[in-house]
Amino acid sequence: MNILLWHVHGSWTTAFVQGPHTYLVPVLPDRGPDGRGRARTFDWPHTVREVTPEQLREEPVDVVLLQRPEEFALAERWLGGRRPGRDVPAVYLEHNAPDGDVPETRHPCADRAGLTLVHVTHFNRLFWDSGRARAEVIEHGVVDPGHLYTGLLPRAAVVVNEPVRRGRYTGTDLLPALSEAAPLDVFGMRAENLASHLRLPEERCRARDLPQRELHAEMARRRLYLHPVRWTSLGLSLLEAMHLGMPVVALATTEAVEAVPAGAGTLSTRPEVLAAAARRYLEEPEAAAEDGARARQAALERYGLKRFLDDWERVLTEVRS
Repeated sequence: MNILLWHVHGSWTTAFVQGPHTYLVPVLPDRGPDGRGRARTFDWPHTVREVTPEQLREEPVDVVLLQRPEEFALAERWLGGRRPGRDVPAVYLEHNAPDGDVPETRHPCADRAGLTLVHVTHFNRLFWDSGRARAEVIEHGVVDPGHLYTGLLPRAAVVVNEPVRRGRYTGTDLLPALSEAAPLDVFGMRAENLASHLRLPEERCRARDLPQRELHAEMARRRLYLHPVRWTSLGLSLLEAMHLGMPVVALATTEAVEAVPAGAGTLSTRPEVLAAAARRYLEEPEAAAEDGARARQAALERYGLKRFLDDWERVLTEVRS
């Protein structure tokens, strides 16, 4: 099966392209948002092919996987007039929780016929108004990085992109108080000025941006994973941390309450409870390792790659029939 999809979400795509198909990823000279091509910081198999808009005109495409509203017009133009959902089977994948007038937010595909709308969490499906669209949930899958946890560094790992710009959404305002319980290592894009933005000493809030192959090893050296996010879809970095064998300290918001079971960490809507949990893991490394092992087992059972690929194979087969 030839599947056309844009490179929008590198971590999610890394799992998706482990399937048995050929994945056509548009590429443009500037490698901007509409044509990033193959990932440079993730390991993708040779079945992921870069294609130009000109090549797509003649390319046989079995399914279009759309992830942004503007891709409807892009796909029709680049496929030589073939319209997703009419001339080519189509799935729309929604990565995000709704924004704006929650819980009244209506999805852009709510009234579109001829396609399946797939959400990545049950929370997202609950909060988006999907209208008459056929809505499915296919929960995340993760390529298992292995049980790499050592927890040797008495620090908390946080993974977030653009924490300054995203502010309260990602719980950036909570970090100063939490850093008093456990010094933070924040990994992600455009996080380099975070300490100065929060007026924190560098030692309490260090920031780095690493490729995934290096990130996992560095996360696993930290004693715990901290997830202070108020409002987002379920971050893949949280699931990756659990796969690594890290105990989780997280705000009990959105899908986190489903993803992190009892015994795998601490979830609460009270930041002071999270701070106490982080402090405990720093003081009791054996308890951190035990909870991390339970987190890994839970992640393997619910967010394993095989289940994820099987779910997608079912939906892709259905939309083609």
